[in-house]
Amino acid sequence: MDTMIKVKNLHKTFGTNQVLKGINTEIKKGEVVVVIGPSGSGKSTFLRCLNLLEEPTSGNIYFKGTDITDKKNRYLSNAGKIRHGFSKL
Repeated sequence: MDTMIKVKNLHKTFGTNQVLKGINTEIKKGEVVVVIGPSGSGKSTFLRCLNLLEEPTSGNIYFKGTDITDKKNRYLSNAGKIRHGFSKL
Protein backbone atom coordinates (compact mmCIF):
# COMPACT_ATOMS: atom_id res chain seq x y z
CA MET A 1 0.00 0.00 0.00
CA ASP A 2 1.03 3.58 -0.61
CA THR A 3 1.97 5.74 2.36
CA MET A 4 -0.35 8.74 2.58
CA ILE A 5 0.96 10.38 5.76
CA LYS A 6 4.29 9.83 7.47
CA VAL A 7 5.27 11.59 10.70
CA LYS A 8 8.90 11.60 11.83
CA ASN A 9 10.04 12.75 15.28
CA LEU A 10 7.23 15.31 15.70
CA HIS A 11 7.55 17.68 18.66
CA LYS A 12 5.35 20.58 19.77
CA THR A 13 5.94 22.81 22.75
CA PHE A 14 3.99 25.73 24.17
CA GLY A 15 6.44 27.73 26.26
CA THR A 16 8.00 25.16 28.60
CA ASN A 17 5.14 22.67 28.19
CA GLN A 18 6.17 19.86 25.81
CA VAL A 19 2.89 18.52 24.38
CA LEU A 20 4.11 16.22 21.59
CA LYS A 21 7.32 14.28 22.23
CA GLY A 22 8.88 12.56 19.22
CA ILE A 23 5.80 11.10 17.52
CA ASN A 24 6.49 8.69 14.66
CA THR A 25 3.76 7.06 12.59
CA GLU A 26 2.89 6.02 9.07
CA ILE A 27 -0.63 5.90 7.63
CA LYS A 28 -1.22 3.88 4.48
CA LYS A 29 -3.82 4.55 1.81
CA GLY A 30 -7.16 3.02 2.85
CA GLU A 31 -6.28 2.75 6.55
CA VAL A 32 -8.65 4.11 9.17
CA VAL A 33 -6.88 5.65 12.15
CA VAL A 34 -8.31 6.62 15.54
CA VAL A 35 -6.46 8.96 17.90
CA ILE A 36 -7.48 8.26 21.49
CA GLY A 37 -6.16 9.29 24.87
CA PRO A 38 -7.02 11.15 28.04
CA SER A 39 -7.90 14.83 28.13
CA GLY A 40 -4.81 16.98 27.69
CA SER A 41 -2.68 14.26 26.11
CA GLY A 42 -2.11 16.15 22.83
CA LYS A 43 -4.68 14.55 20.50
CA SER A 44 -6.02 17.84 19.13
CA THR A 45 -2.54 19.35 18.94
CA PHE A 46 -1.37 16.34 16.93
CA LEU A 47 -4.26 16.70 14.47
CA ARG A 48 -3.72 20.47 14.22
CA CYS A 49 -0.04 19.84 13.44
CA LEU A 50 -0.96 17.30 10.76
CA ASN A 51 -2.97 19.89 8.83
CA LEU A 52 -0.55 22.70 9.78
CA LEU A 53 -3.13 24.75 11.66
CA GLU A 54 -0.46 24.53 14.37
CA GLU A 55 3.23 24.69 13.40
CA PRO A 56 5.28 21.82 14.85
CA THR A 57 8.28 22.83 16.96
CA SER A 58 10.38 20.20 15.18
CA GLY A 59 10.05 17.04 13.13
CA ASN A 60 8.64 16.31 9.70
CA ILE A 61 5.23 15.52 8.24
CA TYR A 62 5.07 13.96 4.78
CA PHE A 63 1.91 13.86 2.68
CA LYS A 64 2.21 11.51 -0.31
CA GLY A 65 6.00 11.78 -0.01
CA THR A 66 6.16 15.60 0.12
CA ASP A 67 7.51 17.19 3.30
CA ILE A 68 4.73 19.67 4.13
CA THR A 69 6.72 21.03 7.09
CA ASP A 70 9.37 22.29 4.65
CA LYS A 71 8.80 26.05 4.15
CA LYS A 72 9.16 25.77 0.36
CA ASN A 73 6.13 23.45 0.28
CA ARG A 74 3.86 25.67 2.40
CA TYR A 75 1.59 26.49 -0.54
CA LEU A 76 0.17 22.98 -0.10
CA SER A 77 -0.91 23.69 3.45
CA ASN A 78 -2.55 26.98 2.46
CA ALA A 79 -4.71 25.15 -0.08
CA GLY A 80 -5.80 22.78 2.69
CA LYS A 81 -6.77 25.65 4.97
CA ILE A 82 -8.87 27.18 2.21
CA ARG A 83 -10.69 23.88 1.58
CA HIS A 84 -11.22 23.43 5.32
CA GLY A 85 -12.77 26.90 5.55
CA PHE A 86 -15.18 26.26 2.69
CA SER A 87 -16.40 23.04 4.27
CA LYS A 88 -17.74 25.06 7.20
CA LEU A 89 -19.94 27.29 5.02
